[in-house]
Parts: sequence; C-alpha cells; structure tokens
Amino acid sequence: MHRYRSHTCGALSTAQVGEIVRLSGWCHRIRDHGGVLFIDLRDHYGLTQVVVDPDSAAFKDAEKVRAEWVIRIDGKVRLRPEGTENPDLATGAVEVYATELEVLGPSAELPLPVFGDVEYPEETRLRYRFLDLRREKLHRNIMTRGAIIDAMRARMKGQGFFEFQTPILTASSPEGARDFLVPSRLHPGKFYALPQAPQQYKQLIMMSGFDRYFQIAPCFRDEDPRADRLPGEFYQLDLEMSFVEQEDIFAAVEPVITGVFEQFAEGKPVTQKWPRIPYAESLRKYGTDKPDLRNPLVMQNVSDHFRGSGFKVFARMLEVEKNQVWAIPAPGGGSRAFCDRMNSWAQGEGQPGLGYIMWREGGEGAGPLANNIGPERTEAIRAQLGLKAGDAAFFVAGDPDKFVKFAGLARTRVGEELNLVDKDRFELAWIVDFPFYEYSEEEKKIDFSHNPFSMPQGGLDALNTQDPLAIKAFQYDIACNGYEIASGGIRNHRPEAMVKAFEIAGYDAQTVEERFGGMYRAFQYGAPPHGGMAAGVDRIVMLLCGVTNLREISLFPMNQQAIDLLMGAPAEAAPKQLRELHIRPAPQAK
Repeated sequence: MHRYRSHTCGALSTAQVGEIVRLSGWCHRIRDHGGVLFIDLRDHYGLTQVVVDPDSAAFKDAEKVRAEWVIRIDGKVRLRPEGTENPDLATGAVEVYATELEVLGPSAELPLPVFGDVEYPEETRLRYRFLDLRREKLHRNIMTRGAIIDAMRARMKGQGFFEFQTPILTASSPEGARDFLVPSRLHPGKFYALPQAPQQYKQLIMMSGFDRYFQIAPCFRDEDPRADRLPGEFYQLDLEMSFVEQEDIFAAVEPVITGVFEQFAEGKPVTQKWPRIPYAESLRKYGTDKPDLRNPLVMQNVSDHFRGSGFKVFARMLEVEKNQVWAIPAPGGGSRAFCDRMNSWAQGEGQPGLGYIMWREGGEGAGPLANNIGPERTEAIRAQLGLKAGDAAFFVAGDPDKFVKFAGLARTRVGEELNLVDKDRFELAWIVDFPFYEYSEEEKKIDFSHNPFSMPQGGLDALNTQDPLAIKAFQYDIACNGYEIASGGIRNHRPEAMVKAFEIAGYDAQTVEERFGGMYRAFQYGAPPHGGMAAGVDRIVMLLCGVTNLREISLFPMNQQAIDLLMGAPAEAAPKQLRELHIRPAPQAK
C-alpha cells in the first residue's frame, strides 16, 4: 500500500465497503459522541468521516489530535448506520473505522478557523493566507478560477488563436497608470519596467507575420487598490488579430466570453445577442460606461419641461446652453419615506440634495418640484418617463460632464433600493465609439482618453482636420453587470498617423521614436491592419464566483495598502543589493 494513501478523501463510496484503505489529510472537525470519536478528514478532493472507538488501536492517538492536524489513518470502509447518511457529501454513504493513526503534521493553535465561513479581519486572513485557502468556499473559488482559465484557453484555441508568451522585463509605456520600475545592475542608472499590458509586443507579433495571438498575461500597474482591482498585478486574456476590422474582433471574442459565462453560470441566464451601446449613449442613459443592464432604469433628458418653469433653480441653470436636467425614474418609489431616504443619501454623497416628484392616485404630482412647475409640466414628465401612480422620479441638473457620475450612482441606488435589479443573470454588452482624446484638467492639455495605439475613426484625415475632442476611436469595452471586463481597439498601424496622434497629445516625433522605437520601426516595414483586446481574468472569475472582492478569487493577494502580509513585501533591500544596483535610497521627508 502507498505510504500515505490508497484513496483520496473524496473517493470512497459503497463500492469500497469492506476494503482496508489508507487516507491522509487534515482534521477538519472532531466530534466526541459519548467516547466515540468522529473525525471529518479533509484533503483537496473531499471529506470522509472517520470513526474511532475505544476498542480501536488508534483510539489513544486519536484522542490527542486537534483541528487541522495532518494525519494518516488505516481502516475499514463500512456503510454509515441507517439514518446518518449525508446526501450532500460525495462520501456521505460510508465511513472508515480507523485501526491505525499516524500524526504527520501537528498544528499549533489556529489564528483563524478553517471550519465554517466565519468573517475574520483582512489582516489576519492575509497574514495566514495558507489557512484561509483551506476554507471550503475560497478553495472552491481558486479551483473555479483555474477551470475558467482552462476554458478560456480551449475556446481561444478553438477560434484559431495560438498562445505566445511576451517579456516581463520591458520598457515603460503610457498605458494610463504608473509603472513598476526594475533597476538594471548591468546598466547603471537605467531601468526596466514591468509591463502594464503586452500592448506593444502583441502588436509586434502581428508585424512579425503571426495571425492570431493570445496569452493569459500577467500585468503590473502601480495603482491604488480597490475591491475590483488588486494592487500591483492582475491577469488578462490578451489577444490580437491581423487583417481585421472591429466586427471581426466582436465575432471572434463574443462566443468565447459568452461560452465561458454559460459554462460557469450555474444555470443563470447569459446575454446571447450583445447590444452595442455608444459611449455617449451609455453615459446619458446609465451615467457610466460600464452599465449594469440588469437594472432596467434608463435616465432621460427632461430639460424642456423645466426650461422657463416656476422652479427657478433649474430654470436658471438651463439658461446656460450646455446645462441639462436628467430624470431617474423610480417605479414603485412614490413614497415620502423613500424619497427622503434618497435625498439623505445624496447629501451623504456631497450633493445639496436630490429633487423628486411623486405621483399620487389619479396621476397628480406631489413634492416641491411638482408644486413649482405646475400640473401640466408634471404630467408631461410622467408621460415621457412612462410612470404611473405610486411611482417617482429624481432629478439632477447642471453640466452633464460634471454630474454624470453622480447620476449613475443615483440610478444604481434607486434600482437596488427598489429591488429592481435581477441579481441572477449576466448581462453583457459592447460599449463602442469612445472619444479618442480627452482634456486633462490636471495637466491642462489634451491627452489620450483610452488607448494611445488605437485607430481614430477617420484615420489621418480626422487627425488633421477635426477638433481632437470630437474624434471618436475604434475602441470598445465589454461591460457585464456594472463592471468593465474587457477593453480593446483597432490599432493605428500607419506611422504617419501614429506620429500625428501622439503630436496632438503633446509628444513630438523624436519622443515617439525614442519611447516606441520598436513599434515605430516595425510600422515602416509593412504593417498589417490589426486589432485586439484584453479581458480581465480576475473580474470575470469574480463575477462567476458571485463575490464582490478580488481577494476572494486570488491565491496570495496584497492588502489595501499594497503590502504582502504573508511574505513581508515590500521590504528593505540589503546594502549589498543596493550597491550592485547603483541605488542609494533618498531620505524620507519627516
């Protein structure tokens, strides 16, 4: 018999009744029933109930074991007594009567329980992540993650893509976040950068004559963390294709993502025909470029009903051409208590409040706004929004560029508070026609809004003749349930167009050649039209596992301060290491 096991803890069934078996694993739970010990023995594959009574030679050793001790047991498989079977367990029809027990690895007192799903502070969970990962739900999530990545690979290969690996040590690139820099020992004063994405390399793969590339790519960005973005690193399903237009990318990617979601959705509906929503329309209807389409609420422009009205606050705002009034419908929200609650929430978000109208039986409008604009305008608003008695609407006003984010939050809040969001489905959509440039208030200049390597709609002619802020790009995102899960574009493969695009953003031709020399040179020697995208593996797994924090689907994440509590990173470097790298730390300001 094998030194440690003849079977795993998830393998035994009635077929093994009467056999002598050997199992090894962790003591998941120990119960003493009148002198008879029951040990739930757990390994990666499952759990088996082990019984040890005073007549067993293993009893003396079994009395010593505690939770999470690693043991080996030999014993005989038998049916559980009638009425004690566990149908929720793969091994629930049998148990093992132990005749021998060996302690392989005793455990100190646990800093957090492994049995059950008790909430524990993040610091404890991450410092003892190896214990946290033993917990059933987290262990299952990590295994699901691996299965999802396998499914992505299989579906990509089924679409004719070939997997490549691009370098990790590379040059800095303007991907919209800070780089992690790696000092060079051989070249004093110079630095590599960890890739924010394999963007330039995957385009160079197309320049090299390969046709369909993908990889599960590690990416590194020195960004502030949040629940849906881990600090430091993340993984993406990265892909690129030659001789394609935007529709070709959609046709290749949509079945891959839909198929993966369907495979792991556990029966929840998944969008079959993805809508195409222009960026500007998404902002106007949903207040975000990553809308949660499970929320049925659609915001509308109701400025005409307030222009010249008795509600002077809005009427005066509308005297400025750019300003608008948007309405957020609230079906079933026509109670004073709910409207007051929304108003208080808005004030908590730093707003002066949230105007509203409620509609009573008979269609009569109520509330301060209704009283000020009169019944005719109130009725016109109700009709435009398709509301009825018992419903309400909330209003935001001013410059849409400034209030759009708050309006989107208010739409989300109304939908959740009124239980209008169907949580048991996955709604996918393409967001298209992103602006190519945006104005950076911080730097007081025009900058790229999305990906600097994308093709502007209209090509070089648009760059030469149009207002830069009016140019749209062949850029697109995939949104799912309120998250951006993928982003991509058709690439700007003409060197003169690339130089012009960067020139508008403040980079001269010399800078472009210096910073993107490899790609710029490649474009001189026959560049095929190409495009691609990258899907966030972590966010897709998070959605499919039904969690809201990426920590729940990642093996060894950092904490919210970008510290690896388990391994103690970042840490000070030894003086010898610093000398080899020609680095002297600057004294920190006190």
